[in-house]
Amino acid sequence: MVEHCHDFPLKVQKDSKERHHYDFHVIYSSSFRVPVLYFRAYCSDGEPLAIEDLEKDFPAYTAQELAVSKRTFITREEHPYLNRPWYTLHPCGTSEWMKLLFSNEPSVVSQGGVAIEKYLTSWFSVVSPVFGFKIPLKFSTFMNSTPSKSGNVATVI
Repeated sequence: MVEHCHDFPLKVQKDSKERHHYDFHVIYSSSFRVPVLYFRAYCSDGEPLAIEDLEKDFPAYTAQELAVSKRTFITREEHPYLNRPWYTLHPCGTSEWMKLLFSNEPSVVSQGGVAIEKYLTSWFSVVSPVFGFKIPLKFSTFMNSTPSKSGNVATVI
């Protein structure tokens, strides 16, 4: 079951002839119980980019990771809302590295989890470098200073 979807666009232009466009959706996966980054990549003419073309746009460390684990790092699957093929950063290890991020966090023990805002900020801080973009400081400040009205807590399992 998919619960949330957020969209943010990005344009990448490596040379003056070709412009690549990226659309990103953050969708909660109830199967993995973590946020998942879905993205589609395409040329200005609308033609989808092959995974080999993605490598040219990514930072060097991401391209190296793709070379080692192309089929487990980035996968292509059907977007849960749009029913079209999109790429995803595979979510299988997300729970483990989020657990490591919060292993010394007192709220995990005392409250049974981490505030959603703090969880998402931390998740973005790990996921965003894959694409070479940085989270603006105001995003982090906003997310962590605006407590969830519902008191939602992300369980780090």
